[in-house]
Parts: sequence; C-alpha cells; structure tokens
Amino acid sequence: MMTAVTTSKTQQKAWAKAIADPAQEFPLTPLSVLSGAIPSDLQGSLYRNGPGRLERQGQRVGHWFDGDGAVLAVHFADGQAEATYRYVRSAGYVDEEQAEAFLYSGYGSLAPGPFWQRWSSQLKNAGNTSVLALPNGILALWEGGWPHRLDAKTLETQEVDALGKLQADEPYSAHPKRHPQTGDIFNFGMVAGANATLNIYRSDVSGRIDRKQSIPLNGIPLVHDFVLADRYLVFCVPPIRLNPLPAVLGFQSFSDALMWQPKHGTQLVVVDADTLEVISSEAVDPWYQWHFGKGFVNNDGDIVLEVVRYENFATNQQLKEIATGQYDTPALGQLYRICVDPETATVRAEECLVAHHCEFPYVPADQPTVTAPTFLSLDPPNRDNTGELFRAIARFDPDTAKLTVAETGLERYPSEPIYVPKQNATTSSGWVLTVIYDGSAHQSELWIYDSDRLEDEPVCRLHLPSVIPHSFHGTWRSRATG
Repeated sequence: MMTAVTTSKTQQKAWAKAIADPAQEFPLTPLSVLSGAIPSDLQGSLYRNGPGRLERQGQRVGHWFDGDGAVLAVHFADGQAEATYRYVRSAGYVDEEQAEAFLYSGYGSLAPGPFWQRWSSQLKNAGNTSVLALPNGILALWEGGWPHRLDAKTLETQEVDALGKLQADEPYSAHPKRHPQTGDIFNFGMVAGANATLNIYRSDVSGRIDRKQSIPLNGIPLVHDFVLADRYLVFCVPPIRLNPLPAVLGFQSFSDALMWQPKHGTQLVVVDADTLEVISSEAVDPWYQWHFGKGFVNNDGDIVLEVVRYENFATNQQLKEIATGQYDTPALGQLYRICVDPETATVRAEECLVAHHCEFPYVPADQPTVTAPTFLSLDPPNRDNTGELFRAIARFDPDTAKLTVAETGLERYPSEPIYVPKQNATTSSGWVLTVIYDGSAHQSELWIYDSDRLEDEPVCRLHLPSVIPHSFHGTWRSRATG
C-alpha cells in the first residue's frame, strides 16, 4: 500500500537523496563538459528509463517498481550533446497529477481507501522500466501493460501503442530482444487467469507484431526477462507463485502476494524462435533471476546463457525497501553461465563467472556473442557495501575470465552501463555510457568511458541539468536509425 514518509534520513546512505523528491523535468538543453571531451564519433542518442516520482503529498509508493516513469534522452552530434528529461504521460500519471494524490494500484502498491473499494481499482501503467528504439520513435516499456510511444527527440508522449496485434488484456513486457541477423524483435507478456498464459511476440523492425503464440503455465509465476540464443528463446520460470485471493480482494499488493515455493524448481522452457512453439520444458534446481546477459548456441548445439542468479526471492523485498530510502534485506546476485540441452531443457553444466554482487548485464550487439564481453553494475570488491546501491561498473571478458572494475567513488552511483560501438574502428571496441548520481554534490552527470580502458578515468564527464533518480534500463539509438 501507499505509506507515509517517516524514514529517518540520518540513517540513510547518500543514494537516498536521489529519490527523496520527485524528479524535475527539463527541456532540450545543451550539456556542459565537466572534464575531457565528447568523442567525435559518438553520433546518436542515449535513452534511460526509471521511476521519477515515488511520492505524492507525503505518501510514498509501496515498491520501487511503482514510481512514475521518466525518460532521459541525451543526443550526441558533432562533438556536442543536448539532453531532455520528461515523465511518461500515462493516463494514470495525468489523473494523479490533476488530483495531486495517488489513485491507482501498482505492482507493490494498493490504491487508497478501504479494501472493498480496491476490488475495482485499476492498475496504473507506470511506463518506467526500459526503452525500445524504433525507426519512427521510441517505446517506454512496463511489463504489465502496453508500451507508450514517445517522440525520439523531445520525449513527448504520443500514444499507448498496441503494436498492431495486442488485445486489451495482453501486456508487452519490458525486455525485448532484437535478433542480430534478421532484426526481428522478440518479446513476451504474462496474461493473468486461474493459470497464467505466456504470450510470445515476434515483431518486424518497425515494432509491429507479425506473429504471436500462447503458452499455458502452472499457477501465476513472475517472469521478468528471457534469453534469445540464435534460433531459440529460453524462459526460466522461477518458483514464484501468486496467492491470488488476497491480491484480487485488495488485501495485498501483487508483490506481497507472491510466494517463494522452491519445491517447484525453476522451469526451463525452450522455444523455437521461428515457429514460437515449445521444444522442451524441464524443472531444474530453484533459483530466482531478474536479468539475463548473453545467449548463444555453442559448437555442440547446446544453448549457453548468462544469468544473474539469486538463491531466493529476497531481492524483491530489498527493492521494496529501496523505495523508502534505505534497506535492510540482503540479496546477492551473481553472474552465472549455464549450458542447456535444447532438446530436453536439462542443464549440462553451470559456472559462476562473477561472485561479487552484480546486476544489469549488458552485451555489445556489434560483436560475436561468444567472445563479446559482458558489462555489469557491480558492488566494488573489498568495500563495505552494506545498505549501498552499486558504486562500480565492470567488464567481464569470457576468453580470459578477467573482471575489469571501474569504481565511481564514494557516494557516486552509476546506472546500468550502455555500450556503444566506435565508428570505423578496426577492433571491437566502443564507448561505455553511464549516468552517475553524485550524492555529495546532489547532482547527476553522464560519464563516457573507453570500453578497452575501463579502469582509466572517463574520457568525458557531462553535467546534467537536474538530478536523475536511479533508473532501470536504457538503450542506444544511432543517428542512422532515425
């Protein structure tokens, strides 16, 4: 439910100041350089999406996932940069702005009022999770509803987009995958019911859905992301099940009604990327995950995937607490490599690649998947990270198993690292972009690293006009796309 703001700020870490107040929008504004210089070959736009508003009239959302979506766009051209930051004007956001109060339920929040009034309350599409760049605009994505189409330059919210085939009860999730050879876009959506249905979508390069398939699941689990590995899609359905009655009756939020049931194991579902038909399905030892890294097929024909694994669902409680400005629940995510037989969905081998707490794996799309590095947000090694958000980014190289760490400093918090290939480069190298919140100065910056020299100082630091709250996911759109 919505909670009153009562947390003592003396106990909080510096990161909490970034989400203490609603984010302030700003129009297209030239960015000033704090150090270094903008690489001349950086030609395109960075987009980032995340919760911009967690509070109204002294009430806070019940979970970090429920903040109103706000998108940052940074446009680069000819050694210059300009940026804008705007809220996603969802119907729920507009209504609550006019009412100056929370009106709707969310993933971890209940609508205000007695429980019998919540039975008919609508779920607000927060539009706050990620961004998909298309030739004719960008989509702000949230996994429980349709995407919002935004103007690629100004971020003006234009419409809620059904992508040609979505029905009213069919959500379009927040982690689409683009096939590197065909350009086809794959995504999914969970449709509620006595037992959930996993809808799988394939779209053309414009984003319009041209094929749809439905897969029945047991109970109502939580599926956040999936893997595209050449000719396969892999879904890892964790042993989370919704206790539906308290959620339907308005006694509990969706998040609070989710139960960790390890007896079910994690269900691996392998799908043919061409037909969208299930090839195999098998339960393996239980784990939970939010995000995957790379996926590919090795020389033996097996699927190899990277996943940030948690031993249980405590991570959800931690994310709930983050919305208050501090957390006490520990949750350790580690990067694993798992080898899966596509014909039986059984695990052939698994290996922990990064034992430090990490998240948000990002894999370069311009490099062969087998040898491409994986970029991550990371807890800096040999530091006291109690109660902290990530204060480092890192690069993991599969050939050498080397982990290169870039610490951003005390009270500096980087976002998910986004890789951008260098233009006309003779080697597979690029730039790494991350938005930094500096808690000591209470300001946000954009840092640009050389991907091959991540341990060096950033090649450029740009000042952003207002504080950008900690965000979830981003993407890069080259100028050629537009």
